[in-house]
Amino acid sequence: MQYSVKLDGFEGPLDLLLHLIQTYEVDIYDIPVAIITEQYLQYIHTMKELKLDVASEYLVMAATLLAIKSKMLLPKHEDDFLDQQMELDVEEDPRDELVRRLIEYRKYKFAADELKEREAARSLVYTREPLDLSQFEKDETAQQVTNVTLYDMLQAMQKVFQEKVTRSPRQTTIERQEIPIETRMDQIKQSLLSVGGKRRFTDLFDKSSKEFVVVTFLAILELMKVKSINCEQQDHFSEIYITMIEE
Repeated sequence: MQYSVKLDGFEGPLDLLLHLIQTYEVDIYDIPVAIITEQYLQYIHTMKELKLDVASEYLVMAATLLAIKSKMLLPKHEDDFLDQQMELDVEEDPRDELVRRLIEYRKYKFAADELKEREAARSLVYTREPLDLSQFEKDETAQQVTNVTLYDMLQAMQKVFQEKVTRSPRQTTIERQEIPIETRMDQIKQSLLSVGGKRRFTDLFDKSSKEFVVVTFLAILELMKVKSINCEQQDHFSEIYITMIEE
């Protein structure tokens, strides 16, 4: 019976060659064939000494390395005619084909390692069947709204100021009455609660004094900051609505 044995986790001759290249810290594009071949043959010899079944692909690679080594050791002729021929026909480095195979194999090896890491990470994630969330859906069909930006609110404030200027009569006597922002915040919340938690933005400015309008606007911004209210707008330039956020 034959057994498939992996020596030190090597998947094949290319894997063993990559291990030798990394061990001796040599450039994969400039492999010292003599050293690598000697170490590779020592691994093959060790496998035979241990009476392990050496796969034919290891022997084929050993023959390839010996062939490359032989070509590298061939003496170079100094004949002028041959030199001219070599200048015309530049010989390919005998190691080039092996280097290409090693680089291609290394790409797949790195990709396989990355896929194994992703598989290990994914194995830690547990999923379950989707739940029925229909009971949490609201009965009333609410209109889709977009988030209101500060620029939208400033544009709405411009309309408020314009309406207050045109509607409010001119007064000869100015009464100054300071309103704390905290007080106005409480008034806005009470006003929203009295109508079911939702009012138009412009309805909160029921007084024409400039101070009241400014304090109301700042109070709305502060309520949004503390997440007590939310501003909704169906379309751009449409009416803005203020809604209470349930605590």
